[in-house]
Amino acid sequence: MREALEYAFVWVLLNGFAVLPRPLAWRVGAGIGWVAWLALPNLRRTGLRNLEMAFPDLPAAERKRLLRRLYGHLGRQLAEFCRMPRYTRENTRSLIRYEGLDHYLAARQRGKGVLIVTGHLGAWELSSFWHSLMGYPMTMVIRRLDNPRVDRLVNGIRCLHGNHVVHKDDFARGLLAAMRHGETVGILMDTNMTPPQGVFVPFFGIEACTASGLARVALRTGAAVLPGFLVWEAPERRFVLHFAPEIALVRTGDDERDVVDNTGRFTTAIEESVRRFPDQWLWVHRRWKTRPPGEASIY
Repeated sequence: MREALEYAFVWVLLNGFAVLPRPLAWRVGAGIGWVAWLALPNLRRTGLRNLEMAFPDLPAAERKRLLRRLYGHLGRQLAEFCRMPRYTRENTRSLIRYEGLDHYLAARQRGKGVLIVTGHLGAWELSSFWHSLMGYPMTMVIRRLDNPRVDRLVNGIRCLHGNHVVHKDDFARGLLAAMRHGETVGILMDTNMTPPQGVFVPFFGIEACTASGLARVALRTGAAVLPGFLVWEAPERRFVLHFAPEIALVRTGDDERDVVDNTGRFTTAIEESVRRFPDQWLWVHRRWKTRPPGEASIY
């Protein structure tokens, strides 16, 4: 019964947002974000703690304002996800543009596969969807949702224009197969991990346990690695899908050291983008939960 109710709720939400004009849908989404701000104090505390660590010199009042803006942003992205099934190249022309597409095309042309370093920044669901809509389908590494019916519904939307999903429990095999076929894979690598799947690298100057699989696959296959983020550019009043130049891999011959060093490079690229758009990153995730041996809990 619970799964059926959850599915019905998501279905109603998807169809409700889809029929609203975008300005109204965004206002409703921002309202949902405001309700979440009020109703979920544990997430609010996590967000404020993360911002305190990342921006210790920022006044507390400004950190709180930044986090509140994030909640509004997340609500608006909920509205965008619900509207995605109706998107076409034509009706997104004024909403989204590329910057640095040449970096992506050059990486793809090498034929060894492309690994996109990305994270929970901006409109991460819309980014892979729109990229596929524009003729560049890709594979996404995701976590299964607890409700199988909702999982199928959400993945059906993600894959409307040729995208594929690889679940985290089939991570390595899925990535290696995709690289052999010269495909593109997007990986959200800004979440907390645990050893041995994760290694510790600095994120905002604090050691963070970070997925090392992307570095291992890149070193093994020679795939190109480049950052990609779809963010809301307020001055333009539209989204911009940024592709940065390819990240050069460190290869010293010490395999484990190279994995750590390259994972650090990828994490630095994420941090640089988060610093540019701090009110669009998922601060409510306990990013620094796993600590190096002997260190006290941050949360």
